[in-house]
Amino acid sequence: MKPNETQAHITKPAATILVVDDNPINLKLVADLLAFEGYRVLKAEDGEQAAASVEAEPPDLILLDVDLPGIDGLTLTRRLKGDVRTGDIIIVALTAFAMKADRQRAMAAGCDAYVTKPIDTRGLPGQVAQLLQRRGIGKN
Repeated sequence: MKPNETQAHITKPAATILVVDDNPINLKLVADLLAFEGYRVLKAEDGEQAAASVEAEPPDLILLDVDLPGIDGLTLTRRLKGDVRTGDIIIVALTAFAMKADRQRAMAAGCDAYVTKPIDTRGLPGQVAQLLQRRGIGKN
C-alpha cells in the first residue's frame, strides 16, 4: 500500500441478541448490560413474544429464561433448534435452577450454554462474546 492510500475499514454490524425474561428487572439489567457492550438488543417477556420476535427477525443469540409463563424456555429451545430456519441460533439458558440435572435438561433441549442467576454482570458480556466468536459473529 502506498503512503497516501487508505485501507477501507470494514465493520461488521453489531450482533443481535434477544433477551427473554418474564422478570422486568432481570430483562432490563441484561438488555442494558449488552446494549452498553455494543450489541443490538431485542427484548421479550415470554415465550410467545420471543417466538414472534425470532420469526420477524432471527437474532444471532438468545438469552432465554427457562421458567417462562406459557411456552417455557426449554420447549421454545426445542422448537427453534428443530426448525431449519432457526436451528443455528445460539441459545443460552438463563435460570435460577442450578442443579446438575437442570443443566443437563437445558443442554438436552438444545441450549448451547447455561448461565445461572443471579447474573454475573462482569462475566456475562465475555461469555456472550465468546459464544458469538465461536460462530464467527463479531459485535462490530
